[in-house]
Amino acid sequence: MRVMKWSMIALAVAAGTSQFAMASSQDESKGFLEDQSLKLKTRMEYMNRDYKNGAGNVSNGDGTFKSGYRQDTGVSQLLTYESGFTQGTVGFGLDAMAMGSVKLDGGSGRRGNGLFAVDSDGNPEKSQGKIGGAVKFRVSDTVLKYGQQFVASPVFATDDSRLIPEVATGTLITSKEIKGLELSAGRFTALSKQTGMGRDSIGGLPDEDGNGGKGLTNINIFGASYSFTDNFTGALAASDADDYFKKYYVNLNYTLPINDEQSLNFDFNGYHTKGDSRGDLVDAIGDGTTGVDNNLWSLAAAYSIGAHKFTLAHQRSSGDNAYYYGVDGNSTIFVANSIQISDFVGRDERSWQARYDLNMKTYGVPGLSFMTRYVMGDHITTNGLGEGKENEWNAESKYVIQEGPAKDLSFRLRYAMYRSNGAYSGYSSDNNDTRLIVEYPLNIL
Repeated sequence: MRVMKWSMIALAVAAGTSQFAMASSQDESKGFLEDQSLKLKTRMEYMNRDYKNGAGNVSNGDGTFKSGYRQDTGVSQLLTYESGFTQGTVGFGLDAMAMGSVKLDGGSGRRGNGLFAVDSDGNPEKSQGKIGGAVKFRVSDTVLKYGQQFVASPVFATDDSRLIPEVATGTLITSKEIKGLELSAGRFTALSKQTGMGRDSIGGLPDEDGNGGKGLTNINIFGASYSFTDNFTGALAASDADDYFKKYYVNLNYTLPINDEQSLNFDFNGYHTKGDSRGDLVDAIGDGTTGVDNNLWSLAAAYSIGAHKFTLAHQRSSGDNAYYYGVDGNSTIFVANSIQISDFVGRDERSWQARYDLNMKTYGVPGLSFMTRYVMGDHITTNGLGEGKENEWNAESKYVIQEGPAKDLSFRLRYAMYRSNGAYSGYSSDNNDTRLIVEYPLNIL
């Protein structure tokens, strides 16, 4: 979601007055059943993390590990139903979701990739699932939704990087009354993590004694996005996570068309996090420092020419500690150098990225694409261990079937190699990460 500066809203209101005379989404409603949809997404995921230099996932209790491997394979299905809105001034509708996963491979000695919950004996669950629903109301082009839902705000975003996505419980209002302007506000009281089957929060920062902290009680979010032109958008968002922090976000995105085959894109993302109440008293990442106050920004420039895209990005983190997220959703990090393993958000960290993308459609193979990138970070402040450094290389290939009975079936192979120096090894151990993801989306209604 991209948002404009609040000072521009008045200008947008003046410029968009004529939009009120046009038919709204609610005016064009066909009905509860007439606009309904039912979709099923099947996903198979294999994930292996091969830890190096003596690290691992299951401890022997003496500083050594039973295994350096984490390996799981599973299949999940996500069924989502969305009704249309009833006709009239106020439209009413219902949304529902049901999801579940089954373990195909993986045991207690190789657990820890986040694909499955773990039972009391330390074994990955053989199956898991959850259901949810929400009611929704629409007036003109404004929608209010309450219940279980997926959220994609830069200050509160549910994660879908494993078999089952996170699900938030709360209220979200989205308004598109003015062309090009989208406003949103919400309050959420629970967040079910990807391996969580209930509606409890995802957990939070440790308390002052280093023990597991309480989960998030509630979070309020606000946002606005505005398209200044077809090529220039802006964004602002803010959140207040009870007892943890207040977070602010800004985005500016501009594309400069050069000709039909070439363009240049600039994308700026920035966060300011201010600790609130007990959030100022805790050690966010376990390095002996306290507080969660942080400033984080990134700037990426991408040059596209035909089938090729070349990207360079720079990112910086500063403040009392590293950038912290998770209690507000495991995808709440909209910056350039947040990649497969690391986010490059250490305390005082500076990082650079070089990336290359190739779309094979130009060469007669539509649906096939490749990507590779390298990010290096340094200048990380540690707890008396010297300068922390880290680097990561990613390679990825994806193919989507374009037609026929298996249309939209996709195959995605991802590989990452992560390394850090001794001063920063406590943050994330060296490892090689391999993932194979197969997805098949099906529109039933």
